[in-house]
Amino acid sequence: MDDRDERDQKDPENSLNHTGETKETEEKKEYEDVCFICRRPESKAGKMFHLPNRICICDDCMHKTMDAVSQYDYQGMLNNPALYRMLNSRFDSREKGDSPEEKDSGENKGFPNISFINLADLTNDGIPKKQKIRKKTGEQKAKPLLDLKSIPAPHKIKEQLDQYVIGQEYAKKVISVAVYNHYKRVATGTMDEIEIEKSNILMIGPTGCGKTYLVKTLARLLDVPLAIADATSLTEAGYIGDDIESVVSKLLAAADNDVEKAEQGIIFIDEIDKIAKKKNTTSRDVSGESVQQGMLKLLEGAEVEVPVGANSKNAMVPLATVNTRNILFICGGAFPDLEEIIRQRLRKQTSIGFNAELRDKWDKEKNILSKVTVEDLRNFGMIPEFIGRLPVICTLEGLNRDMMVRILKEPRNAILKQYQKLLELDEVKLDFEDGALEAIAEKAMKKDTGARALRSIIEEFMLDIMYEIPKDDNIGRVTITRAYVEGTGGPVIDIRSNGYALGDMEKLNAIEKKGI
Repeated sequence: MDDRDERDQKDPENSLNHTGETKETEEKKEYEDVCFICRRPESKAGKMFHLPNRICICDDCMHKTMDAVSQYDYQGMLNNPALYRMLNSRFDSREKGDSPEEKDSGENKGFPNISFINLADLTNDGIPKKQKIRKKTGEQKAKPLLDLKSIPAPHKIKEQLDQYVIGQEYAKKVISVAVYNHYKRVATGTMDEIEIEKSNILMIGPTGCGKTYLVKTLARLLDVPLAIADATSLTEAGYIGDDIESVVSKLLAAADNDVEKAEQGIIFIDEIDKIAKKKNTTSRDVSGESVQQGMLKLLEGAEVEVPVGANSKNAMVPLATVNTRNILFICGGAFPDLEEIIRQRLRKQTSIGFNAELRDKWDKEKNILSKVTVEDLRNFGMIPEFIGRLPVICTLEGLNRDMMVRILKEPRNAILKQYQKLLELDEVKLDFEDGALEAIAEKAMKKDTGARALRSIIEEFMLDIMYEIPKDDNIGRVTITRAYVEGTGGPVIDIRSNGYALGDMEKLNAIEKKGI
């Protein structure tokens, strides 16, 4: 073992790589230095002074510190009579030949009213790695994540979404076109000196219909940074809660603190209906209308100062400037009671006479959200300026029984496929009868929580099966029946024949088909 190997074992953080550079050197190339006092990055503050223990201080803070030191009297130290008494007592003790312990005992220990900082306590720049800002690659314009040739067409985006999301054809078509146009805009910038405006999206649909899942699937297919924020935690600046800029801070963290990459990502703000303007209240609305007003500049596009690795701005968190002009904002919410607002508006259009529309015509309308207008959203509590910055409004329909059955078995990562994979690890095959799937869907419809109810129902009746199957190695197949789901019967259990395992049984079936 040579000297380099011994050094690598003692200090793995600074071990040499194949190019002969330490990890610390690589990190300096990748991340910017941040001033320990003002928390500004090197790109803003300029060249840094490097002190021991990797402490960086910018030129401005260094000069301010030196000016303050030169003008400070150290709490009257220069004319402090206690200092003279201490020096005289030390001089007298040296003449008497006292021991060192007696010299430093009592009142003579240390300087009065002065404490010194131990620089060894300030290590690693004083900030965690998640709060370090990546250096920009250069002054040239950032390359788009998707160029014009690699952007998938809207019908291809929808085909990929169809593999994961059941139904919601209109919403998938709207999102596919909006995302396609957005990244064409990012890739080209301007076409024939005509600036293309951004098309943010507002998704309205009942709980459990797939709003969040649709956006997650979209970001995974496009391989772009995605941040999912919750509007319920946002408050006006200066109040307890997350600042409005924290939604951009989450996108910056998803892009690994790369500002250029984050400026081309997607932000999904869930539960947007919870920041509606409060009605009949006299107190300050710090989590409602104020949040909508604060989000206006984010949605339209502006350069904002966002905290890096934190939810709010403070003196100990570095700040980064992010331009939200090319960030696609998708807002989603269930908007409860919006259906009644729509019905009240439609009832005003009814009349009296032959072939006239009756007032109770809209009471049984299931897909009433599809008739939403900007006026309905304003009556709900959203301010007009906020709605105007979300030009694309798409509604998602509630799930019916047939859609629930399809959700159980058709998507690429369907719930039934997940449980079948779990039991395959125990060499047991799991089957579901069509009647059982219909019974599960009927139970889920009664819960009125959308697709989220499916997993809770399956977990309930699969508990005993998942508990008992590992006990018996002879079980080869389990079939779930409608009677078992409804609680009036039990599952059909098949025992392995001749002690063959599941994989061996499949091989024997394949051999029989070939006639061997």
